[in-house]
Amino acid sequence: MSRQIRNVLVIKLSALGDFILALAAMKKIREAHPKARITLLTTPPFEALAKSCPYFNAVETDGRPEGPSAWLALRRRLRAARYDRVYDLQTSAQSARIFHLLRPFPPEWSGIAMGCALPHRNRKRNTMHTLERQADQLKSAGIWPDAPTEPGEAPAPDLSWVVRNARQERPMPGGVKPRPYVIFVPGGSAHRLDKRWPVERFAQLGKTLYDRGFDVVVIGGPQESAIARQIQKSVGQARDLTGRTDFARIASLGARAALVIGNDTGPLHLAAATGPATIVLFSSASNPALSAPRGHVTVLQAQNLADLPVSQVLQAVNALVPSA
Repeated sequence: MSRQIRNVLVIKLSALGDFILALAAMKKIREAHPKARITLLTTPPFEALAKSCPYFNAVETDGRPEGPSAWLALRRRLRAARYDRVYDLQTSAQSARIFHLLRPFPPEWSGIAMGCALPHRNRKRNTMHTLERQADQLKSAGIWPDAPTEPGEAPAPDLSWVVRNARQERPMPGGVKPRPYVIFVPGGSAHRLDKRWPVERFAQLGKTLYDRGFDVVVIGGPQESAIARQIQKSVGQARDLTGRTDFARIASLGARAALVIGNDTGPLHLAAATGPATIVLFSSASNPALSAPRGHVTVLQAQNLADLPVSQVLQAVNALVPSA
């Protein structure tokens, strides 16, 4: 079947954490169609990362058109491409709209859009972790017959290609013998403050870890620089890299970190996927059973993250890494 499929479209439009998890399914799609031309339809924030990815031949970033003219332009381009198959890893109202845009003769479509040729009909899909859900979708599409779909079975995304392509550097300058370093990811979506551990706790934790022999590196967007500065007040030697890390650099830093600690946010998922020991903090605002990163990861959850004490995080640190 896969030998006849020569032109494939993969759709993934969402946030960084979801995009990172979807890389596991993207790898399987490439393995199932080794000779096909595979195009990713995504959005501008993922362009550089996707173009360095070995799973795609081309990357298009107009997956969220605004206005009738943009939608018509997307339809013309997708129809002209004459895709043999589409793997909709977004499975949202937005991606379903793209499917219906291509009627009456849409490509063979894997997803949940009504009327698609390769539907994912598992009634439990909305209670499955992203990795198992997408593995089960590809099983339904016929390209992964033995897909691991039980909780915790699906493989984590492989980001070794990001690390290979990233520049190598020490995040903390100086020192005859480099100290191991811990990455803090204290920010997150500005409209989801309930997903953040209080910055005062990060500052207290940073001071304790620095005194134990670890350097502290803070990453996040430029809007989180104030958070980093607050941590620096307690950890004078902490390095503020907020607003100065692209996806490749986050991966490079994560691959060489002794530990990553942070909220349930995209940069944490990216760093965790490169293999370091990771502690991810969840509030009741999101469900780790559906979206937690996989690997050498400890999940700590509290109904309200303000109730999560530093001592509990330190207990997890002690279980994961020895003192420097």
